[in-house]
Amino acid sequence: MKQHRAHPLGIPSMPGGRAALIGEGRNAGVSRVTGIDRSMGARLARAVGSPPIAFALWDGVDVYTPADKSKIVGRLIFRDRGALITCISSPELGFGDAYSSGRIDIEGDLIPVLFSAFRAMAEAGPTVGKRSLFGRLPKPQVNTWARSKKHIHHHYDLGNEFYRLWLGETMVYTCAYYRTRESSLEQAQIEKMHHVCRKARLKPGMQVVEAGCGWGSLAMHMAEHYGVQVKAFNISRKQVAYAREQAKARGLANRVEFIEDDYRNVSGKFDAFVSVGMLEHVGKDNYKTLGSVVNRSLKRGGLGVIHSVGRSSAAPPNAWLEQRIFPGSYPPSLRDMMDIFEPHEFSILDIENLRLHYAETLMEWLRRFDDHADQIGRMYDDSFVRAWRLYLGGCAAAFLASTIQLFQVVFAHSDDNRIPMTREHVYGTDGSDWNL
Repeated sequence: MKQHRAHPLGIPSMPGGRAALIGEGRNAGVSRVTGIDRSMGARLARAVGSPPIAFALWDGVDVYTPADKSKIVGRLIFRDRGALITCISSPELGFGDAYSSGRIDIEGDLIPVLFSAFRAMAEAGPTVGKRSLFGRLPKPQVNTWARSKKHIHHHYDLGNEFYRLWLGETMVYTCAYYRTRESSLEQAQIEKMHHVCRKARLKPGMQVVEAGCGWGSLAMHMAEHYGVQVKAFNISRKQVAYAREQAKARGLANRVEFIEDDYRNVSGKFDAFVSVGMLEHVGKDNYKTLGSVVNRSLKRGGLGVIHSVGRSSAAPPNAWLEQRIFPGSYPPSLRDMMDIFEPHEFSILDIENLRLHYAETLMEWLRRFDDHADQIGRMYDDSFVRAWRLYLGGCAAAFLASTIQLFQVVFAHSDDNRIPMTREHVYGTDGSDWNL
């Protein structure tokens, strides 16, 4: 018999949570549907942009059906009144928690349903689907060092075995780069690492610092394939321990130093500054601090590469993702990112958007996650499985709908003229440097 314990994601358990406060539990499906319930369900559908999705209540009857029934991609079913009310009062957080706990179900393929919802909300307005019908938008937290460490522990220290099940052999938890549609996830992750290294113009003997190194795959790739020395920073104890073990096993321990510390404490001078998948966790209020770290550590003539999930324009983070999956996260706009570069007059050399590559990456992660769903359910519980399916599928849908982006930004000190005149080096086709 399972013992009741705090959920690893903080999701309210099925019998309790907000629904218990209004007398609705998991068995509330037997309660009578009222005219007010039907009105609220229809109002909610309209409030999120009238997507091509049917909305049904716990009696199985649709309360909203799109006018063009031929375009319906799925059906959203509220299993109790509490689930309906929580989605009205807090659309993002309420929906995520209710779906995770099984109080909302989706009939149809998860990604197309969520994609259609995101598209409908985007067309209806920038705050549609975020703002409570009764309240206001949430305000993101400021990420102090202590809070950052707590947030990283919440997500990345769930256990290496959990991530190994669906990330694959490379243990890379960032967007892959699909040079062809036929590439496997492992091939695409290796291509992404080469893509980053070519953008940084790595050469043997260079000194490289990586801020936010995950399980160490990129740091070891840089050392092994480009002959550089790497200092890699990370505040996740489990990830750093794993990375050190891997470096020792691969004979790279003398070329890669994994440091359990915050990016703010980077010291020394380096030929390249690389950060892949960390900026989302830094927090907008810390961008100027990050810029100062880069400015003092990047040599004249060196290049920086920052790879981050982002947005086309500034917006609050998704409330459910921010509270349940990635506490403290903030996907920046390019304008937000200029707070890193402008104070030090860095020159922006290249910007690439890889959102469709990330959509493909997430779809493959979800396929692999589903292959191991039973095992993951035994490791955690069913609500954890549903929450992570929603997270992976929802992010894939968001990239496809272009509500989130994936930016790779290459930059250098503004007085450096030893920069390439073309982008051919990114694809491994250039023959020489241009030096003015």
